[in-house]
Amino acid sequence: MRLMECIRLRVKDLDFGRSEITIREGKGRKDRVTVLPAAVLDDMKKQLALARRWFDQDRLNHVPGVFMPDALERKYPNAGKEWAWHWVFPSSKLSTCPRTKVIRRHHMDEKAIQRSMKQALHRVGIAKPASPHTLRHSFATHMLEDGYDTRPVRTIQ
Repeated sequence: MRLMECIRLRVKDLDFGRSEITIREGKGRKDRVTVLPAAVLDDMKKQLALARRWFDQDRLNHVPGVFMPDALERKYPNAGKEWAWHWVFPSSKLSTCPRTKVIRRHHMDEKAIQRSMKQALHRVGIAKPASPHTLRHSFATHMLEDGYDTRPVRTIQ
């Protein structure tokens, strides 16, 4: 998945039972489903536990809910305060929404992820340039090499 698709994931987009991730409004504003690899399940559960702590803290402090897409904010005014709609990768800090001027918790910043990857590459001595998008390019190739069927990575009709 693309970096922005990843950091915009909501809790409801993860299906541990089916080992799937639903990517909403990806390229071309299309939804699609991809695999949730078994190798990341424990890390994803730890990430959700961290996100849950931020969510619970925000509810205790009466912080407005997370940003809701399109007209859902009007249709379901309290949905942004529900766990299912919370970010999987929330920011550790509250910020002011430039559009609404509301102070709330947003998702992580993509530049922070890019910087972290650059630092990790440097720490392990990889001189070749790489970015989070490099990982996207190699994902399907590695799945095919390992004998996986890539057809489950599909667009939702």
